[in-house]
Amino acid sequence: MSVASLERVSVTPEDLTITPRDRRFGREEQTPRWWLNNSPYETALYNALSATFPKGEAYFIESIRAFRDQADEKLAGEIRAFTTQEVIHSREHLAFNRRAVEAGYDLAPLEQTVQESLDLLKGRPPILDLAATMALEHFTAIIAHELLANPRHLANADQATADLWRWHAVEEIEHKGVAYDTWLAATKDWTRFKRWKVKSILMLLVTRNFVQHRTQGVLELLRQDGITGLRAWAGALWVMWGRPGIFRKVGAAWLGYFLPGFHPWKHDDRALIRGWDATYDYRQEPPARRVRKAA
Repeated sequence: MSVASLERVSVTPEDLTITPRDRRFGREEQTPRWWLNNSPYETALYNALSATFPKGEAYFIESIRAFRDQADEKLAGEIRAFTTQEVIHSREHLAFNRRAVEAGYDLAPLEQTVQESLDLLKGRPPILDLAATMALEHFTAIIAHELLANPRHLANADQATADLWRWHAVEEIEHKGVAYDTWLAATKDWTRFKRWKVKSILMLLVTRNFVQHRTQGVLELLRQDGITGLRAWAGALWVMWGRPGIFRKVGAAWLGYFLPGFHPWKHDDRALIRGWDATYDYRQEPPARRVRKAA
């Protein structure tokens, strides 16, 4: 497949601009222990997600950058912008995680789970790392869409923390096609069936691990709040799958990944980005100083 045919496969909008928004959140504030709806269950879900981001996003960066020599000029620029956004995300979630620790939580068990998962990936072909990253980027993009489209998820949240999550969601939507377009470039000589088979298998494996590990993380944080047993399970599952049920609400979008011809930008949801940009005061240009890249 030539570069020209790759361009026909990708449906990333030609006028898309990936803009790193260099913001800092809650630096001088003390984040409440139960910062979301004064609920240990809802707080635990987002804290469990945040604990995974610094190591996870470094993995995403390296998985995509391993194939940057196969990208055309437009995609290479998007990879650079993606990298900058993800490094800033890691920085802000590290700061948030420190505030969660200051509020009394021990995130070390959750971070250890992430590290163990990454250790199991060592020695695998880089194309499988890219496929796993692509699957996880789809997860983050559909969760980001739901967070911005349905204000209920972050209603009655600590303001600085809600701003952090919405800012992160905006940029996850904005760069949601980078991993997929890198995959198209890296697998340009594959048959469409082989491409679909590999990405589908990796998505199933990623989904199993994602749901299992995030559930374990939520239960561990609830244990630290003195909530265990059936009460912990019932509350955790209700928050994740019942009401507000963010995992349930992204189910249809998750299934879309398996459809022939899928591409993240077949659903253009940039209106959510424009709506947030219009109402939130953050910088619209790349950071003035160079952001350190992930190792």
